[in-house]
Amino acid sequence: MLQENPEQFEPAEATISFGHPRPLSKVLRDLASEERGVITVRRMRNALADRSFATFLVFTAGLNLLPFPPGSTLILGIPIVLVAFQMVMGYPTVWLPRFFLRRSLSQKAFHRMTTRLIPFLERLENWVRPRYWPFPSAKSAEKAVGTIALVFGIAVVIPIPFGNWLPALAAFICGIALSERDGFWLTIGIATGVIAIGIMVGVVIVAHAFAHTWLL
Repeated sequence: MLQENPEQFEPAEATISFGHPRPLSKVLRDLASEERGVITVRRMRNALADRSFATFLVFTAGLNLLPFPPGSTLILGIPIVLVAFQMVMGYPTVWLPRFFLRRSLSQKAFHRMTTRLIPFLERLENWVRPRYWPFPSAKSAEKAVGTIALVFGIAVVIPIPFGNWLPALAAFICGIALSERDGFWLTIGIATGVIAIGIMVGVVIVAHAFAHTWLL
């Protein structure tokens, strides 16, 4: 469980760099081996400084892929929009409310989480790797992917029955692609999102035609 950390000191933000980022699995493995006490959300965000937006995009989109009750995307989709908007606006790192940054995991709970997550990420990283990346800098990549993810995030929030999972998946794939600078998977993510939006438009057209037929 996340707990409130009373610590008031706020460490300086880590330097964000471009180039070949460390694999996410290695970042988490290093963090797990270095920490001996509680691990705050701020500490995790700073450790992921060279890929914080990508990681949080994956995390917020991934929440919408879980089997929550219908209508939950009206709330869970908003963080995708928030993260994507910050990417478009050129924020240096993910902004989160201070009370959330002070939340923490015990070292035992963090170890339990990473023990399950790292093997999955290592398998995924065998498929995703730096290739065909069209952007010359981190900022240009984040703004472009953020714009795409913002569209998909808005699509997630729109209350269309069974129409939210695919755009969330598209945002998830785009976040993974940004994390590893993989143009191949970015293309797949964009294609998935275009198909998702096309399906949503089709559902709206069919629903409108059905309503028009039965109400007139």
